[in-house]
Amino acid sequence: MKNIILHNLKHFMITSTIILMAVAGFAVYIGADVHYGDNRLMYKLDQSGPFAFYQGNQLSINYLRGNRNNGFSVDQQNVSLSKSAAVKVYFPLEDSYFEFQLNPTIEVPKDHYNDQGPILAISDIESGFKAFRDFLIANSVINQELQWIFGHGHLVLVGDFVDRGYSTNQVLWFIYKLEQEAKSHGGTVHFILGNHEIKNLQGNFQKAGKRYFQVAALLGKQQYEMFDNDAFLGRWLHSKNSIELINGHLFVHGGIHPDVAKSNWTLSEINQIVRQNYRKPYFPTPEKDKSELLLSTTKGPSWYRGYFDQSLSQVEVESGLDKFAAKAVIVGHTPQSRVKTLFQGKVIAIDVNHPKDYRSTFPSRHSEGLLIENSQLFRLLSDGTKEAL
Repeated sequence: MKNIILHNLKHFMITSTIILMAVAGFAVYIGADVHYGDNRLMYKLDQSGPFAFYQGNQLSINYLRGNRNNGFSVDQQNVSLSKSAAVKVYFPLEDSYFEFQLNPTIEVPKDHYNDQGPILAISDIESGFKAFRDFLIANSVINQELQWIFGHGHLVLVGDFVDRGYSTNQVLWFIYKLEQEAKSHGGTVHFILGNHEIKNLQGNFQKAGKRYFQVAALLGKQQYEMFDNDAFLGRWLHSKNSIELINGHLFVHGGIHPDVAKSNWTLSEINQIVRQNYRKPYFPTPEKDKSELLLSTTKGPSWYRGYFDQSLSQVEVESGLDKFAAKAVIVGHTPQSRVKTLFQGKVIAIDVNHPKDYRSTFPSRHSEGLLIENSQLFRLLSDGTKEAL
C-alpha cells in the first residue's frame, strides 16, 4: 500500500509540475506576470514637487516638506508669468533630482509634421519614471545627464503616461523638460493624450496612486484641482493633441474607428473637438450629435480597441489610413507581448508591460518601443538593440 501511495504521489507531482510549467510558459508568452514586493519609498512625500498653479499674474510653485512623525509644510515660491523659473524634481527611489526651467507660457502644438527626422515612439509608461528614463538613455534619445541628444528627431509618446504607479509627477515633468530641450535642438516631443490622461483631466483618479490624494490634501486642494485649468500641468495637458500625423505615420492612443474614417472631419478638427471636451466625462445622449463618436469611450480615438478584437477587415483599416493620407497607424492602449505589426504592416501596436518603479515582478518586465528611420521600422529593446519589423 505504501509503495502504491508513493507511486501515485510521484505521478501527481510530475503531472502538477508539467501543468504549472505550461501555465507559466503561456503566461510569459502573453505578457502576464506576478508582483511580489513593493518598495515603501513610493509613499515618501518629503521633497515632492513642483506643484505649480496660476494665481493672477503669477505662478505659484510648491514643494512638500516633512513626514508623518514631524509634520508637513509647504514651501512656496511665486514667480511672474513673464519669467521662467528654475525647478527640480525629486525621485525617492534613487534619492536623485533632475532640473529644468519652467516657462509659464503654454502653446497648442501642431498636428501635422513632415520632415526627414527619425521617430522614436513609446506608449503606456503608466507612471514608470525609471523605465521611461532608462529606455531613452539606452536608445540614445538622452544621455546619462538626461540631456536631449536626439537632434532633430521626433519622440512620440502615445498616451497613458499617468496612473497605475507612483511617479506620475516625475514622468510628466520629465516629458515637459524634454519637450523644452528638444525645441532648442530642432527636435520635437509629441505627447499624444491617452484615455488615462483624459481621465485625470476629468477628475477621475480611480487608477491613480493614493499618494496623490495625500499630496492634494497637503496643498489644501481637492484632487481634481491638481489638473484643472489653474494647475500648470492641467493646462499643459489640456493643450495636447489626441492624434497627429508625423512623416506620413498616424499616431493615436486607441485607433481609428471605421465611422471616423467615413466622416468629413480633418485631423485638426478632430483634435479641436476632442480637446474642447477633455474635461467632460462622456455619456451618450438621446439627441445624437455626430461629435459623440469622437468622445465615445469605446469608439473615440483615445479609447478604441477595434484593431485587436478581430472585428475589422483590411479594407476598413486602410480606409482609416487613406482618410489622413497615412502609411500606417501606431497605437498603444491594448497591451501586447511585444511591439508588433498587424494588418499587413498597416497597424503597429507598441503597448507593452513596462517595469514599475517601486514594484518587483516575475518574470521581470522589459520596455520596448518603435523606431522609424529612413522609412524602415524597428522594434527597440530596453538594452538599446533594435530588430527590423
